[in-house]
Amino acid sequence: MNKTKTKIISEMSPKNSMDDISIAAESEWELRPGGMLVQKRNPDSDRAVVPPPTIRVRVKHNSIYHEIYINSQASFGELKKMLSAPTGLHPDDQKLLFKDKERDSKAYLDVVGVKDRSKIVVMEDPMRQERRFLEMRKNAKFEKAAKSVSEITLEVDKLATKVAALDSAISKGVKVADTEVLNLIELLMTQLIKLDGIIADGDIKIQRRLQVKRVQKYVETLDLLKIKNAEPRSNGSQNPLQQQQQQQKAAQPRHSTGTIPTAAPQPRQQPAAAPQQPHQPTSRRSVKPIPTTPAVVSTRWETFDNSSAGFVPYPSTSKTNNGNTTQSNKLNWEFFD
Repeated sequence: MNKTKTKIISEMSPKNSMDDISIAAESEWELRPGGMLVQKRNPDSDRAVVPPPTIRVRVKHNSIYHEIYINSQASFGELKKMLSAPTGLHPDDQKLLFKDKERDSKAYLDVVGVKDRSKIVVMEDPMRQERRFLEMRKNAKFEKAAKSVSEITLEVDKLATKVAALDSAISKGVKVADTEVLNLIELLMTQLIKLDGIIADGDIKIQRRLQVKRVQKYVETLDLLKIKNAEPRSNGSQNPLQQQQQQQKAAQPRHSTGTIPTAAPQPRQQPAAAPQQPHQPTSRRSVKPIPTTPAVVSTRWETFDNSSAGFVPYPSTSKTNNGNTTQSNKLNWEFFD
């Protein structure tokens, strides 16, 4: 009695059940040489898998039938790719009809009921063709814009190196020709015009905007360098004209005290007097144009003849040489009608 009870308890103990589980686990898992624990594979399991059968499908295009051998579990999209060569239609432009219904490219042949020698009609879809052409044009524009931005970026990189070299030279006090700065500004403005002509979307638009800001920054830098290059140098460097003036000043003779002697002032020459012209009465009615001659400054007084017509005598208190009597000096007065 005790032996039977002990045997039953031992059979029902959890220790035995855990050992059985561990033995079953050891039989299901396998330790690979790399140390990875994987589940054991049955070598006979792959032999049991049967490959899907190949079927022959009759496809009608206009009035021509094409026989296509294809896997029975393939999709209609794979069938379109196989029909592209014999029909000359792009896979995206094809429309497949099976049992008078258009089938999607993601649908499978066996699911919709396509069997051996089943009939399928292929047609060209003009809407899909137009959509594909629009997509191709869009992609072509995108690629062209990307290529243009890439080329402009390389050109701006080259110009940026020259801008940095000019900045370094002018900062050190080196005199740079203005034409060199202007040429760089002109080249950068040319690249800026090219960037403005690019029409793009998405990432290409962001790249174009970054390049525009970059070119504008370089142009502003060159403008500042041009102003700085035109300013006189305050670090000891002088213009050639200033150096020549200093050399001439140093070559002048000096007194024993070190001062430079000043030259004596030269007498001012008086300009020659203009020859006297006989006075002619002028009339208000007929005025002739007087030729313009250069004005001459003189301190000599011009005398007028007493016998001129139209003048009235005026008594004078001056004395004559022949007699001691006082005669009147006549002044000429001019009358106007």
